[in-house]
Amino acid sequence: MTSIVIFGAGGRAGRAVSAEAERRGLQVTSVVRDPAKHQLSGRVVRGDILDAGSVAALVTGHDAVVNAVSPASDPEALKALGALDGKFYITATDTLLDGLAAAGVLRLIVIGLFANLVDGGGKPLYDDPSVLPAEFRDFAVAHTAGLDRLRAAGTAVDWLMVTPPAQFDPQGPRRGTYRTGGETGGGVTLSYADLAVAVIDEIESPSHHRTRISVFD
Repeated sequence: MTSIVIFGAGGRAGRAVSAEAERRGLQVTSVVRDPAKHQLSGRVVRGDILDAGSVAALVTGHDAVVNAVSPASDPEALKALGALDGKFYITATDTLLDGLAAAGVLRLIVIGLFANLVDGGGKPLYDDPSVLPAEFRDFAVAHTAGLDRLRAAGTAVDWLMVTPPAQFDPQGPRRGTYRTGGETGGGVTLSYADLAVAVIDEIESPSHHRTRISVFD
């Protein structure tokens, strides 16, 4: 049986990925900072994505890892968060790659952020305040730094960043289908459920490697 670890399993994306994995008969280990704060099915463990030793111990014996960690679950929570450590995603990337490599787990799927897709001229969407309000730009820049770190890493880990579009619907139905694109995206809507379909597809039958893709309806 394929077994996966989901970091950030208590968030919207993490819960959707867990549900899709269980739907297909995968074994799921859900990692959260405080298990008491979450009502999750299956195996739930305490862990910290910023601790490489913790990562290695948690992922040992599994087939793949999903990083669905976010410091805030929605725009309102992000506003309330205040200042974000600009190196958060860099550190998370380093600890994940080091921990997975140490444990011999070589497939990593990272949930991306639409705002660091680019427009037709190659300019990041986060530089356009009509697309992303200026107060969220620092968050987008920090997230982009994590992507850049993945791209620059000399690692045995076969990583993939899966990036949803701007209109990302937590209540949308599972259609079981999606389209993929590149750096400019290609669509504006997707449900969390169908993002999860794309993530589990890439675990069960990997077709993209060491790159970033966009996913949309």
